[in-house]
Amino acid sequence: MHPYMLILFATTFFTAISQVLMKQSAQKEYSSWIYEYLNWRVILAYGIAFTVLMVNTYCYTEVEIKYASIIDAFSYVNVMIFSYLILKEHFTKKQLAGNLIIIAGILIYTL
Repeated sequence: MHPYMLILFATTFFTAISQVLMKQSAQKEYSSWIYEYLNWRVILAYGIAFTVLMVNTYCYTEVEIKYASIIDAFSYVNVMIFSYLILKEHFTKKQLAGNLIIIAGILIYTL
């Protein structure tokens, strides 16, 4: 596997972390509307998202775009896993089926 493909897989992990941080921030109550946007979770989440964007942009120059877009779909699977582990959210059978279809599509397309 191309080393840049591994980096793209890693960025899907960080994308999921960023989204979980945003969800955690949205679930909290703040004394002012400005604190909803200027707290450590939101700032870190946007920092991670920006870094992922820059890394992905560079990796897209080294990896065929047909593979990069498939790898990027793996972020949906990571979000579901982290939502379950960190936020203690339960997923439905439809969400599980959808993520299994994503995984099957990734495997079929890349093999």
